Amino acid sequence: MALSLYSFALLCFFFLFHFFTINAYPVHHNYPFHRHHHPHFASHNYRDALTKSILFFEGQRSGSLPSNQRITWRRNSGLSDGAAMHVDLVGGYYDAGDNVKFGFPMAFTTTMLSWSVIEFGGLMKSELPNAKEAIRWATDYLLKATAHPDTIYVQVGDANKDHACWERPEDMDTPRSVFKVDKNSPGSDVAAETAAALASASLVFRRSDPTYSNLLVTRAIRVFEFADKYRAAYSNGLRKVVCPFYCSFSGYEDELLWGAAWLHKATRNPAFLNYIQVNGQLLGAAEFDNFFGWDNKHVGARILLSKAFLVQNVQSLHDYKGHADNFICSIIPGAPFSSTKYTPGGLLFKMGDSNMQYVTSTSFLLLAYAKYLTTSHKFVDCGGITVTPNRLRALAKRQVDYLLGDNPLKMSYMVGYGRRYPQRIHHRGASLPSIASHPAKIQCSPGFSFMKSQSPNPNILVGAVVGGPDQNDRFPDQRPDYEQSEPATYINAPLVGSLAYLAHSFGQL
Repeated sequence: MALSLYSFALLCFFFLFHFFTINAYPVHHNYPFHRHHHPHFASHNYRDALTKSILFFEGQRSGSLPSNQRITWRRNSGLSDGAAMHVDLVGGYYDAGDNVKFGFPMAFTTTMLSWSVIEFGGLMKSELPNAKEAIRWATDYLLKATAHPDTIYVQVGDANKDHACWERPEDMDTPRSVFKVDKNSPGSDVAAETAAALASASLVFRRSDPTYSNLLVTRAIRVFEFADKYRAAYSNGLRKVVCPFYCSFSGYEDELLWGAAWLHKATRNPAFLNYIQVNGQLLGAAEFDNFFGWDNKHVGARILLSKAFLVQNVQSLHDYKGHADNFICSIIPGAPFSSTKYTPGGLLFKMGDSNMQYVTSTSFLLLAYAKYLTTSHKFVDCGGITVTPNRLRALAKRQVDYLLGDNPLKMSYMVGYGRRYPQRIHHRGASLPSIASHPAKIQCSPGFSFMKSQSPNPNILVGAVVGGPDQNDRFPDQRPDYEQSEPATYINAPLVGSLAYLAHSFGQL
């Protein structure tokens, strides 16, 4: 039965019932963590890396910066965003090294930051307020982008014209065109991911700001209904705008399942559980893909729904344990069904362009699933080979350690962490002189002289994780090489949770 058949009144009733009676607890209850999972000697300062991984998001902010802004070489930008469509779209994040606000990856970033806090926020201590602030910077914007019913503003900025310039966000004079999805040009993928972002964030703020949490989940329900009712991939109608940057290659089915999973978690509304039970297989629950990122959410949905079975004992979702296990078996080295490639230095390798996003998202899933398995005293059976939660944790730790410097080049792929890290990242704001040091405007074309320069970036974008090395562990550290040298919000977002877990495991938090 389609969700849209349920009345809004019923949805509100179940939400309010749940809000005041069920699961109204801090997000950090029930941690099945034991510090003996790892040796007591840590080769890395995970707490320092955690601090920096969150700080990075302040360097990506668009809009009017607050007085407590810590990355001080940035200034206000995009203060008239949305004016072209007579709507307020000031705020949010630039996704990577350019000055466009892409709603699809921004929503996924928000969901993964929220999931990081939901699973590991109770371990973050002094960094928890910073993580929540990073989430709120995004959700404030997503609330603006979804203010009008059956409409989502999904992009600010003409990407082709933006990419033809090398300008600081504070200087940009390229068109701040606004693009949307609506009934006439739907986008179930971007809409359902936005619903997931709002729903997951509602859990983050449930205890600390219940009014805001209520607003987020109510909006998430409305946005998901739109996504489900008007079905299409957003890159069908917006192909010239969003492709090749953030085309929806995996379709929209994965986002519908992912969005429904988050709304089920946020509301405990039986309508969403029913939606998942009726539509799960049609939406690709059992497919054998093993990639998780801003485009494809199938694996994330399987892991999240397996939690409902393993931890909350929702028996009707028992199949998702098997679906999640299939994913695990596909990435465990030496397992009978393993199909994952690793570099000679031991890094998960899936793609030449921004491979580190695959590393951070997969590592987070390994740690989250290990947590669920530990709670339920379960393990994974890969063709007769028993894979324990500790094995999943060890693989995730190996990936994070590689990222932080345990690799053939002894290079930290997080800017500002360790003795050696990328100096020439593909990022406009970091590579151009700051407003403080160079108040005069730097025009579109002259900016490329800085992009092509061999000099280190004048501004340190602390915490930025770049695309990473190639399949042979090589990293040239060249600014024009966006495949390897560009940071992105969706690389950092899942890493936040992993670093919190590892810092706690070694007694650093």
